Amino acid sequence: MLWAARGWFLLWLLPSILRARASPESRPSSPLCQQSPTKVSCKGVGLQKFPKGLDQGIKYLELSNNFIQNLSGSNMPGFGQLEYLDVCSNQLESVSAAALAELPRLRSLLLGSNHLDRNYLANGEAFHLLRNIEVLDLSVNNLESHMASWYISNLTSLRVLDLSGNTMTKLLAGTFRNSPRLRQLDLSNNYIMEIQEGAFEPLEELEVLNLALNSLHCISGFSLTQLRVLNLSHNALELFSEEEGAEPYLLRVLDLSHNRLLYFPELPRAHDLTHLNLSNNLIASLLPGSPHPREFVLPYKEMQRFNRTVRPVAALTHVADLDLSNNRLELFPFSFFHGLGSLHSLSLARNCLQDVARESVTNGTELSVRSLDLHSNALRVLPRWFFDSLPHLESMDLGSNCLQPCESQGSDQGRDLGGDSHTSAPRDTCTPFYNVPRLKHLSLSKNNISRLQPHAFNRTPLLSLDLSGNRDLSMPTGALAGLELSLQELSLRDNQMDEAALPCLGALRVLDLSGNHLRLLPTGLSCSPLESLDIRNNNLQALGTVRSWSHSLRAVSMAGNPWSCCSLGWLDALRAAGVTVPDLRQARCVFQERGRSVSARITDTPRWICPQPKDTASLALLLALIGISLLGAWAFCLLRKGRKAPGCAGLESNRVGVSQPHPKGQGPAEERPPDSITKV
Repeated sequence: MLWAARGWFLLWLLPSILRARASPESRPSSPLCQQSPTKVSCKGVGLQKFPKGLDQGIKYLELSNNFIQNLSGSNMPGFGQLEYLDVCSNQLESVSAAALAELPRLRSLLLGSNHLDRNYLANGEAFHLLRNIEVLDLSVNNLESHMASWYISNLTSLRVLDLSGNTMTKLLAGTFRNSPRLRQLDLSNNYIMEIQEGAFEPLEELEVLNLALNSLHCISGFSLTQLRVLNLSHNALELFSEEEGAEPYLLRVLDLSHNRLLYFPELPRAHDLTHLNLSNNLIASLLPGSPHPREFVLPYKEMQRFNRTVRPVAALTHVADLDLSNNRLELFPFSFFHGLGSLHSLSLARNCLQDVARESVTNGTELSVRSLDLHSNALRVLPRWFFDSLPHLESMDLGSNCLQPCESQGSDQGRDLGGDSHTSAPRDTCTPFYNVPRLKHLSLSKNNISRLQPHAFNRTPLLSLDLSGNRDLSMPTGALAGLELSLQELSLRDNQMDEAALPCLGALRVLDLSGNHLRLLPTGLSCSPLESLDIRNNNLQALGTVRSWSHSLRAVSMAGNPWSCCSLGWLDALRAAGVTVPDLRQARCVFQERGRSVSARITDTPRWICPQPKDTASLALLLALIGISLLGAWAFCLLRKGRKAPGCAGLESNRVGVSQPHPKGQGPAEERPPDSITKV
């Protein structure tokens, strides 16, 4: 009776158990969610509502890339431990106060890429309950200035705020009044044209401010001394000046690129700036006393207090990275950079530089620059004193200029660093790249170099050299002399060279010979430990022996050559050595068929299409005839075996009887016993 009662009881409970298991209230609404004791990720699983049945101990919940439209209190019970909630990239329009009341420990709330502009009054009211929120993402929600202000009006604990990608046009004076602890603020990619006075005053702890991709025309009286990083790139700035106060500025990174600045910005005398980006502006000169271009008029009342000439800039003693690329500079002013004692990286690429100005700098002036980018200018000559003033220079990009290397008269005569006797051309027509003791990386691509002079880089320990894009470049023997023990990477790409003479480069690991007219590889490669070889788009038919460097080679690119389909043994050797050929499927070879040349993919070419050489065929015929003759003789002997033909005696056995000669008149000698039979 007891067992029967228990059975009936279980049967009575079974439907309830099944319903509980099937109910969405008891488990996450999507089986694709990834769960752990404290984290749940339901990213991109097609949810339309907040998932239910989650453990109450969850602290991290990711719901991005779904179709959730609202967060209501009825959908969010039991999440009192939640600290991180990501609902980005949904269709969220409504956030109820009851829902946020269930999240007392929430620290990070990410709501980017939604539609929070539609119910901003009610949503903003609900946000007043987020008293402990520290990280808030409201990016890409089509929020206007007053909407954004309302959402954050009571978030006193906020440390990180993202309002990027909205439709804000101005920063109101009281926007951040109740967020004094804010440290990182992203306002990029809006339409901000005006910052009302005092808008940032409450933010005494602000360290990172991003105002990029807006419509600001003027920044004057900037007084955020506590800022460490300021990004004002991609605006329309024509003026940038900071207030000169008693407190030092802590700014370390300033990005003013992609604006309309006419001259170097006015910085406070006391600052810690290390990275300054002024690229893509309209700066025409860095020299004091240079007038503004007449075609620009700055209609700002702040300009009335400035002279019409460029004021001396503040000392940039801590700046390590300065980018002035893509401006309108015509002169390289050494006097301007003289005060930059910490400068390591300098870019003046894509300007209008034609000359370098020494001005009144003494012979002892030295810059600390290690990396110098001057590509895409109009430079024709760099004098010897230019390199002497850069004793720490390690990397130099001079691509897309008009520089011709000078000739050094050999290793013995190249010891005088300052003499001009090393050049075979006048000093005003070529640039001495020899005797630059620390230069390791040099690019001379697209300089219209027609002939590389002998010993052009003597006593310059280059690790990489780019000579690409110099049409019809001639490289006589000795052009790279002096680089035998140092050069590791060499580019001769797109020079349309018929031949290239290379010395024995014992350290060369990367070589680019693509885009030329080479029929043979340089003989000097036999002693280079090549790891990467690019020989695409040449006139090569075969590589010949590759044993000398196949042991070190890792990859070779070879497409675009008229390879011979019947001379691919070198390719078999490379593949057997484990060399990678990434463009093998694009490579083609040529063979003869009925008097015409036929092109085919190397990977699809059968070897039987290659005819046997005539000498080989004649030898094979001769061997066949000899074999037939021997077989005929052996058959003839078998037929004559019964007649004991003298020439066929003993063929039936591997033993041969030997008889002793006897004198005339005597009978034949006795036959020897079988022991005396000699084995052959």
